[in-house]
Parts: sequence; structure tokens; C-alpha cells
Amino acid sequence: MKLIVVSAGLSSPSSTRLLADRLTAATLSHVDAAPEVIELRDLATEIAQHLVTGFPPARLAAALDAVAAADGLIAVTPTFAASYSGLFKSFFDVLDKDALTGKPVLLGATGGTPRHSLVTEHALRPLFTYLRALAVPTAVYAASEDWGEEGLAQRIARAGGELAHFMTAAAEHVTPGGARGLAPDVDTAPAIAPRSLTGAITSVDPADGFEVVPFAQRLAALRVE
Repeated sequence: MKLIVVSAGLSSPSSTRLLADRLTAATLSHVDAAPEVIELRDLATEIAQHLVTGFPPARLAAALDAVAAADGLIAVTPTFAASYSGLFKSFFDVLDKDALTGKPVLLGATGGTPRHSLVTEHALRPLFTYLRALAVPTAVYAASEDWGEEGLAQRIARAGGELAHFMTAAAEHVTPGGARGLAPDVDTAPAIAPRSLTGAITSVDPADGFEVVPFAQRLAALRVE
């Protein structure tokens, strides 16, 4: 399997790349996959050219193809103005609209203050839901003061385990056309959102596995209760 890591950090070294590396290590501790890191700061000029011309330069085209062919994706951005960075968004703007359909994705973000900790839920998760990706339940935000804290290490380990679990499940699910992934039958983002936002996934502990309960079945059970 192939694991692609997209890091939108602007400095070298950067806390964004550090978080990406730790999420990668946590994932690879549960699944055998070949990792590849895409540093968006090295592609900034090519991304701008593609936005203007509509044609990706060779290096950017290779990066876009790698994301489309991945079995799993880790996407990490610094927090700018309470959201993802413009460079991060621009990369996914030029990605083919169907490239992430059904693909397991682990979301991560870094920032200078804990006050932006919900950026993963208010900005990143809606973006990847729109792209019809399968964002794993645990997203990881790391503020400056979180590094070295036990809580961050636990979140990283849990998120990595979830991504590995979904990558394995996606690799085992082959459609009649030969494609792999966990995309639902309905091809609309609004149809996907309820599956991730209504508690349909009842367990995501990598040690226990997970069970997907159809929304109608879960709703009927709640009415009985």
C-alpha cells in the first residue's frame, strides 16, 4: 500500500512537518505501507502557475498523481486566520475533483495557541467531506504548548491506528470495476456527511475494530429507546 503525506509547513524545520512525521510513524506502526511526503512549500510556484494557466508543471503533476493513487492520505496544515493556509487550500483546489473519493484521510493542523483547536472540525473536515474523502474520526491539532505532552502523543497514536484500520479495509474492498475504496453508492457530499456526523460509526478503537450501522437502523433504535 502507498501512504501519501501532504505537509503545508512554510519553514524548515516546521512544527507542521514534525506533526506529519509523527502521524506517519503512528500509522506505519499498524500497517505496512510505503510513505511519500509532499512538501507544498516546494511546489508553491507550480501551484500558482496551475491556478493561472490550468496546466500543472511536471513536479506538481507528479504530486497530484501520487495523491490520487494513494491508499491513504495524511494532510497537515498550519493554522492561518483560524483556518487552513492558502497554500494548503490551493493544492486541493487543483486536485482532480474525484481523486479523494472514498480515500481514507487523517487530518492534522498546528498553531500557536489552543484557541484554534477546532480548526480541524470547522475548516478541514468540511473541505474533505466536500471532496468525498473518508476523514477518520480523530483529527489532531497541536498547539505550541502541546509538544511533549502525553495527550498529544495519545491523540497521534489513536489517529494513526484509525487511518491504518481504514486503509486496510479500503484495500480489501474492490468494486466490480476494479477500483479500491470505501466510497458510498451515492455520489454526493451531502449524502456522505450524515454518515460521519450522526454517530453511524459506533466504534473506532483499532483494537476492537469498527462497526458501521446504517443511519435508518440507528434512528429506529433511538426511537425504540
